[in-house]
Amino acid sequence: MLIEGYNFTEAFYTTIIILSTVGLGVVHQLSDAGRWFVSGLIVISIGIFAYGISMLTTYIMEGELQRYLKYRKVLKMIDKLNNHVIVCGYGRNGKQACEQLRSHNQQFVVIESGEKAIAELREQEEFLFIEGDATRDEILLESGIKKAKALIATLPNDAANVFVVLTARELQPNLKIISRASEDSSEGKLKRAGANNVIMPDKIGGTHMATLVTRPDVLEFIDHITGKINIRLEEIHCSSLADQYKGKTIRELEIRNKTGANIIGYKTGAGEYIINPEPDTVMNPDAKLFVLGTREQVTKLIAVLS
Repeated sequence: MLIEGYNFTEAFYTTIIILSTVGLGVVHQLSDAGRWFVSGLIVISIGIFAYGISMLTTYIMEGELQRYLKYRKVLKMIDKLNNHVIVCGYGRNGKQACEQLRSHNQQFVVIESGEKAIAELREQEEFLFIEGDATRDEILLESGIKKAKALIATLPNDAANVFVVLTARELQPNLKIISRASEDSSEGKLKRAGANNVIMPDKIGGTHMATLVTRPDVLEFIDHITGKINIRLEEIHCSSLADQYKGKTIRELEIRNKTGANIIGYKTGAGEYIINPEPDTVMNPDAKLFVLGTREQVTKLIAVLS
């Protein structure tokens, strides 16, 4: 328009036929300045087209498209989950939590933002994960927090964990939230933010090491039990018992004789824990049983009592 004096329609039409290389003639004969301008326009358009093809090829060849499609598939799978667990952070504590959940066949979703951890999660094909910041509402919603039963916050920063707990409690008031903490002062803040339980790995580790000195065999025995894949310590809600067992005593259940498993603990509806409950302890609907046995024994027990 400036060089040749074209009106807008003529300039737009001429530009389209030049860029599309359809070979139609221009509206008016071009001056030398117009020819230079058209030449530059053609070179630039070819460069842009070549760059676009190059980027598209790189996108496909380097697997970006494949990763995107896989990520969309994962989001669809997460959307179908119900009563699952959300693990925020895939560091040392997060990995241990995931391994325990997997060993108990519990469905879970990992939220992680670190590139190294994301690369490791991609190698774990059976893990469902979301790449993003766990403190953001939309990321927690993508992880299915509305339908989840629990959230484990294992981020290395206590302030970030507080924010995750606060956001999660707001989005899902009935969610069970367990958080990691590094500082003693963070425990109260996390509980005020809405955490049901706060775990301090460093404190637990120190206690564990000291106990290995004072009571080594006891602790090694516990480690042996909890570390064995075929040994399970299971909790059973008395409300889930079959009607013929509700209101019965431990003696009347005959768990040891029928299954080989042992009842080692009882939790009353008021939250009181009883170790090695008496045989006359009654199965109240709001109570829980803690049972120890092999995987087969515990599975048989659940089948018998259900």
